[in-house]
Amino acid sequence: MNAPTAPRYTRGSALPALMKQRIVILDGAMGTMIQRYKLTEADFRATRFADHPKDLKGNNDLLVLTRPDVISQIHEQYLAAGADIIETNTFGTTSVAQEDYGLQDFAYEMNVAAARLARAACEKYSTPEKPRFAAGALGPTPRTASISPDVNDPGARNVDFDTLRAAYYEQAKGLLEGGVDLFLVETIFDTLNAKAALFALDELMDATGERLPVIISGTVTDASGRILSGQTVTAFWHSVRHAKPLAIGLNCALGATLMRPYIEELAKAAPETAVSCYPNAGLPNPMSDTGFDETPDVTGRLMAEFAQAGFLNIAGGCCGTTPDHIAAIAAKVSAYQPRACGHKLFSDLVEA
Repeated sequence: MNAPTAPRYTRGSALPALMKQRIVILDGAMGTMIQRYKLTEADFRATRFADHPKDLKGNNDLLVLTRPDVISQIHEQYLAAGADIIETNTFGTTSVAQEDYGLQDFAYEMNVAAARLARAACEKYSTPEKPRFAAGALGPTPRTASISPDVNDPGARNVDFDTLRAAYYEQAKGLLEGGVDLFLVETIFDTLNAKAALFALDELMDATGERLPVIISGTVTDASGRILSGQTVTAFWHSVRHAKPLAIGLNCALGATLMRPYIEELAKAAPETAVSCYPNAGLPNPMSDTGFDETPDVTGRLMAEFAQAGFLNIAGGCCGTTPDHIAAIAAKVSAYQPRACGHKLFSDLVEA
C-alpha cells in the first residue's frame, strides 16, 4: 500500500525534523497535578460562576477561566522538566462533555483560553536550540458513537457522528484561535468518535488554510489488546491512517509494562509514520499519593526499554505521572536514537 502524500504544515513545521534527531518528550498528567493543589468548589467557580446551578468541582477544564494561574504553573513545571510538547488543558472541553456541567455554551471560550495559556508557557521556555510546542488536546468525550450504553438495547446510542463532529470542530477552532502548534486526538476508546474528530480537523484546516500536525493516540483497555470498540491496534491504525498523522500511538490504560506488546505491534504496523507512547504510571492504586504505583525511576526505565527496542519517536506520561516522571523519561530515553521512519510520508514532512 502506498503511503499517503505528506501535508505541508503552516504551524508546527519544525517538529518533524526535531523528531528525526531525537526522541521528543511530551508532558505528563494534568489531572494528577491539579489534585496536588487541593482546590475547592469555590476555586472552580470563582466569582464568575458563583451562582451556577450545578457542582463544578472536578471540572478541570474550567480552571483555564477560573484558576489560570494553576494551569500555567503546571505547564511551566512540565516545560522545566524537559517537555518539548505540552498539552492544552482541554481533555473534556467539547460542548458534548461540558453539557454534564451545564457549561456547553462556554466550551469555545475555554478552548481559546487554554490554548493561550499553553502558548504563553511555550514562548517563555522556548529557545532556538530547544523550541517548545503547544498541542491542542481533543479527548474522547464521555459518550460513544458505536457502543450502546444500555446492555438491554444493543442498538441504543447516546451520541451520533454529526453531533461529535460539530463539537470537535468548535473545539479545534478555539484551539487554533488560541495558538496551538499541533492537534492531539487522544485516549481513543471508540474509533468512530476519533473519526468524527479527524473529520472535523480536516474541515477546519480546509476552511482556514492552516495545516497543523496531528497526533492520534488510542488506548488499549484490557489484556485482549483491543480498544474498547473492538479493534486491534493494527486495525485501529488502518482505520485512521487516511488522516496522514505525524504520529500514531497509545496512551493511558495499562501502564508501560502491559502496554509493551501493543506498542511493538503498532511500531511494526505503521512504518511510514512516527510512534508516540505516554502510558499511565503503572496500574491504579488509590493508596498512592498520585493514585498510581510507579515512581519516576521505574517509568523512566520502562520507557527507556521501549526506546532501546526502537519503538519510539515521542515519549511522555499519562495518569499518575508528574514533572519528576517526565524528567526521568527525558533523561533515560536521551541515550537512544528515535525509531527510524524511512518511508515517504515522514521523509516528506522533514523536507517540507
